[in-house]
This record gives sequence, C-alpha cells and structure tokens, in this order.
Amino acid sequence: MLYQHDKKQCFAEVIGNRGLDQNSYSSFLEKTSKALEFIRAAYNDNSIPMLSLPEATSDIESLRPIVKKCRQNFDTMIILGTGGSSLGGQTLCSLADVGFGPQDGSPRLYFIDNVDPNTFETLFSRINLERTGFIVISKSGGTAETIAQFIVCLDAIDHCVGEKKAADHVLIIAEPGDNPLRRIAKSRDLATLDHDPGIGGRFSVLSNVGLLPAMISGLDPISIRAGANRVLKSALESKSPEECEPATGAAISVSLFKEKGTTLTVLMPYADRLSNFGLWFQQLWAESLGKNGTGTTPIRALGTRDQHSQMQLYLDGPQDKMFTFLTLDVAQTGRPVCAANTSDPSLAYLNRRSMGDLLSAEQKATMTTLADHGCPIRIFRVNELNEEILGALLMHFMLETIIAAHLLDVNPFDQPAVEEGKRLTRQFLSEMDFDS
Repeated sequence: MLYQHDKKQCFAEVIGNRGLDQNSYSSFLEKTSKALEFIRAAYNDNSIPMLSLPEATSDIESLRPIVKKCRQNFDTMIILGTGGSSLGGQTLCSLADVGFGPQDGSPRLYFIDNVDPNTFETLFSRINLERTGFIVISKSGGTAETIAQFIVCLDAIDHCVGEKKAADHVLIIAEPGDNPLRRIAKSRDLATLDHDPGIGGRFSVLSNVGLLPAMISGLDPISIRAGANRVLKSALESKSPEECEPATGAAISVSLFKEKGTTLTVLMPYADRLSNFGLWFQQLWAESLGKNGTGTTPIRALGTRDQHSQMQLYLDGPQDKMFTFLTLDVAQTGRPVCAANTSDPSLAYLNRRSMGDLLSAEQKATMTTLADHGCPIRIFRVNELNEEILGALLMHFMLETIIAAHLLDVNPFDQPAVEEGKRLTRQFLSEMDFDS
C-alpha cells in the first residue's frame, strides 16, 4: 500500500473511555461488507462511473493536444467553476504549485470559485487577456455562479481580442444535452468537453474536471490514476472488511459518531501541498453524508499553522471530535536552522536541526498531546508525496465516504437540501429593484 493507516489510537484500550471498544467497532466493520458488495457490483456494471476512471487511459490521450495548446499559447489559465468543479483540480494542482507560481514554464493557474466582484476586478487588472485561456466547468451546465463568471470573462475576452478570436481562449466542460453553457458554446462555436453525467462534481477529481488542470500544471495523470487504482483494486479484492482500509476508516468514523457522540471530524495534513486536500475532503464528506439529520461535520486544519489557532479548542473545548492526520516523513530534510549563529542559548534546541526536523517533531507532539488527552486520532503516513500517492489518498477518502454513507443509510451521490437556496437566489435576483 502507498500509505500506512494507523488507527490504534481510536480505541479505548489506548486512549481511554472516549475511544471505541473493540466490540462496537467490530459490529460496524462487519456491516461494511454490504457496502463493499455494493461497490464491487457497481464496478462490474459501471453504475458508478468514477470507479472505472482509474484504469482508463484513452480519455487522457485525448486531453494531451489541449494541454499542449494551453502550455504553448497561454501564460495564464483561469479555471471557472465552484464546488466539485474546482476543488479537485485545486487539490491536484497544489502538488505542483503551493502559491509561488509554476516551476517548469507551465502557465500560472488561477481557480476562481466565487463571485466576489472585487476578485474579478483585481484579476482583470493583473492578467494579459491576450495570453490567457479559460476553462469553464459546470456539470449541469447551468450553475448560476459559473455562468455569471463566464459571461463576465467572455465579455472581457471579446473586447480584448474580438469575438472571432475569443473562441481560441475558451474551453467548456459540461454534461451533454441542452443547458446554458452548451447553448452559449454552440452559438459562439466554442470548444467543449463532456462532463460525465454519471459522475457528481465532488467525485470528479479523477475525470477531465481534475486531470486537465493537473496536466496543464505539469503533473502526470497516469500516475494519479495508478495510485487511485491500487487502492480501488485492494478494496475490490479484499477478502474481508479488515483488509480494506477505506472500510476500516468508515467503521471507525461512524462508530465513534454513533457510540461516542463524535460529531466533528478534523482532517489535518502536515504538508502545504495537501492544504487544499482539506477543502476537497470538506465538500466530499459534508455533501455526501449530511442528510436526514445525520452525518458528522468536517473541519479543515493544517499543521503546523492551526496548532496556533485551533489546538486550544481541541484540547480544552467540547470533546466531540476525531482527528485524521496526513503526515509525511520529512525528518532531516530542508534547510538547516543555524541557531548557533544567533548567540542565543535559549534556541539551542533548534541548532543543527532542519526545517523538516521541526515539522516532524511538531506533528508528533500534536498527535501525542491529543492522544494523551483521550482524543481519538488516526494517522496516514507516507514516505513522500507524488502523483501516485495523492491519487491513492483521493481514492481512499472517496471509498471511505461511500462506505460511511451505507453505514448511515444515506445516498452519498445526491444533495437535495441545497436546491432551495438555488431557487431563492433566482427569485431574489428577479425581485431586485434596479431603479431605486
């Protein structure tokens, strides 16, 4: 396996009465068998298309000419979309760029996932539209925020390069059929790619939605899918739930919720390149499981930063949380901390240590402190961070979410409660008085 999944500090025998007893855990783990049967059947009959993506290669080959064009013609790529149309791509691309810009001559990517007018004014003041490409992503083809973003951007492109040349700057990803984005694309002769109708946005990271931005960033899509495939195959071929890491993770999360009242789940990576992973997981877990009065609330944290903003609450606040740490072996890596040069004896503990040593010690200290306070924690350990390992982690959490949904008896693939907000948005827009 590409990662180690250490769960022992979720159990009462290690952390005390806020941990699980083995009988409760075993009962929930046994119930995951039906979820695994469902996943195997869905894989075999392709009723969950995202399960077929890890083995696919032909769609990747069809993306390569688009990637080549973008890398040759543009200095900047703007990715328009929100929710699952954006967070998967952001998570992948963070592996190549944590905010300082690309290193290999790739275009700089900006994911615009909101409709804050100030953001757009700032964006247009800082980019050269003649050297900027736009990828517009909406599964339905009718997401109000994305449509508004696109109309504003298309108008700006038209004014800069003219309507005829504007088509060279735009690519739309939407599901086939009659929808606003498809109609605009047809009327303007804009390039389009199909968003698979059977793959919801929060499960689309391994499709063109996530992989196209990743490829433009210089990442290897084959390796991303290969890592995901290793986790999927392991789950499909497992002889029992005990052998399936996503099943054990789901059983722990749900049994802590049901038996111990653990209603919040904190995901805390100790790597800046995984910061956006927390955003992606937040949507995946919340939107898939928060239904019919059930579900646990995901919280995004980042080590070491949030040791200084959230840890007080975690240690001395309500004891209603479980913690998932994503850790990387970084000891003896990074620049040395030459504390002796400061002539301050109080800093001797830093001398001859590296940045990686400090990060390694901090993550160990945080996990040990939480466990000593009786907090249930589990740890994902990886030796390095690359495309294959990131793909594996993404698939683990997608499978864990699907299995947890079965334990909670909810449908992980819909989101019925959010439709009311969409309806009211349209109503309130139509009621605005532009004369006042």
